[in-house]
Amino acid sequence: MSHALPEHFYRQLEELQAVDFVLVELTLYLDTHPQDIQALQQYNQYAQQRMQLAYQFEQEFGPLKSFGQSFSKQPWQWIDCPWPWQV
Repeated sequence: MSHALPEHFYRQLEELQAVDFVLVELTLYLDTHPQDIQALQQYNQYAQQRMQLAYQFEQEFGPLKSFGQSFSKQPWQWIDCPWPWQV
């Protein structure tokens, strides 16, 4: 099943994935350097950025997560394809 998605869908999803990558790396670093204040500040900054990016994405394209971690508009959006991990 093919769906025509706007170019900014892919751009926003790629930006989210890049921020997620940074957050994973900072998490691993902070696991071994828990006193690094600068790294913790960066982590919190990227976490805030991720929340904003995810909110913007979900407002236009639907939920990124299920099981109560993302809201759904009416009608139920989880039946809409493609899901973020399918592109």
